[in-house]
Amino acid sequence: MTIAGRRNFLTSGAIASLAIATPLIPTLSLATDEKQTASKSSAQGVTRTLARYIVDAKFEDLPATVRKEGTRTLLNWVGVAVGGSHHETVDRAVSALAEFSGPQQASLMGRTERFDIMNAAFINGVSSHIFDYDDTHLKTVIHPGGPVISAILALSEYRPCSGKEFLNALVLGVETACRIGNAVYPNHYDTGWHITGTAGVFGAAAAAGKLLGLTEQQMVWALGLAASQPVGLRESFGSMNKSFNPGRAASNGLFAALLASKNYTSSEGMIEAKRGWANTISTKQDFSEITEGLGTRYESALNTYKPFACGIVIHPAIDAAIQLRNEYQITPEQIDRIEMRVHPLVIELTGKKTPQIGLEGKFSVYHSVAVAIKDGAAGEKQYSDLAVRDAKTIALRDKVIATVDAAIKPEQVDMTIILRDGQKLHKFVAHAIGSVEVPMTDQQLESKFVDLADGILPKARMQTLMDTCWRIEQLGSAATIAQNGSFKA
Repeated sequence: MTIAGRRNFLTSGAIASLAIATPLIPTLSLATDEKQTASKSSAQGVTRTLARYIVDAKFEDLPATVRKEGTRTLLNWVGVAVGGSHHETVDRAVSALAEFSGPQQASLMGRTERFDIMNAAFINGVSSHIFDYDDTHLKTVIHPGGPVISAILALSEYRPCSGKEFLNALVLGVETACRIGNAVYPNHYDTGWHITGTAGVFGAAAAAGKLLGLTEQQMVWALGLAASQPVGLRESFGSMNKSFNPGRAASNGLFAALLASKNYTSSEGMIEAKRGWANTISTKQDFSEITEGLGTRYESALNTYKPFACGIVIHPAIDAAIQLRNEYQITPEQIDRIEMRVHPLVIELTGKKTPQIGLEGKFSVYHSVAVAIKDGAAGEKQYSDLAVRDAKTIALRDKVIATVDAAIKPEQVDMTIILRDGQKLHKFVAHAIGSVEVPMTDQQLESKFVDLADGILPKARMQTLMDTCWRIEQLGSAATIAQNGSFKA
């Protein structure tokens, strides 16, 4: 699919609403409360059980569907990391750290510089999250790829590993982050923690530890050291600080695994202990989410990929706006106002009415609906500093009215566009595009990749890099990914 084809896909009025298998904020029923109480009372050996699984898990044990989703996660991450590699956020981070970076051990995606593996993991983690276009585990709104892949890609250049070993570690890292996230979500997130950073550090530690060949005891210590490094607050959303969180989770997780590999110790129960991570950082703890079904139930298979470069809770509104735009061929000039009923989380997370910079635009449902109508798209170009200051966009943004309705689920929106001639156009989106049940296709992921890498990598290098990602299981050295991706035209 060409870039134009991708845009047509994203803007087609014929797009059906797609299903999200699990709501963003699950309702805690009485049965769930009872399960949680039982889980608390039997919370012993959680850290060790998880560590044993990570150490023992073999690539050959992964179902084909899980391996495929891991490969798709890799392709998507590489695309967004390259795409974000020359944002001013990354430029500033590179400038700040270059003087202090150690040996040139690892590549920076989309760039010519090489840093030591700790700083490379951080920079690539920042780069992959700056557009808010990365993979999303919808049950917890964790973006697991950033912390996990950033850590192990840097490590793969320093300590060689095969593509199969890399993919196995990737899946295990994503699995670890999402399972631990399940155990404390939504309460942990509602408190104000950025769960991508706080849970992502475990994924990075698990994946890096797997590649380092940690013993069970060392993996217990690695997870414990990761637990001591929670990073990320939701207050950072809309600033450069937000992408700092997955970057730091990547380097912190790698740091934990490297220390553990030299027998740097930690508590045996840092996840589940009374004064451990889960009990300290959240009012909800369901440890069964971490330990039950290991090796049979894969959270990593539920990873999804964004067709829009903004917070996931805005996607239903963008989907509805684009569908109405194309179905009725409407222009901004025809519109009197846009009314929509949304879940409370939409306003809580994305209620910025007057964003001044592109990063703030990603947390404005008003801006997002405006560009969806005006441009028929919500890619990274629609979230530039120039885009949020565009006079036509601002005029349309001021016509967007969002009303909180507790009956609307997080994955839904009820939108009505009232035209100046009095005509009312209505669209109810039950599930937004890019969900678990009907995910983006491989071809659509490639089109997204090309759109992001355009102007950073030559076309031939783009194709080589995509092919390398798809062939991860056949690679003799996973470092080939970093080598093909660290190039600037």
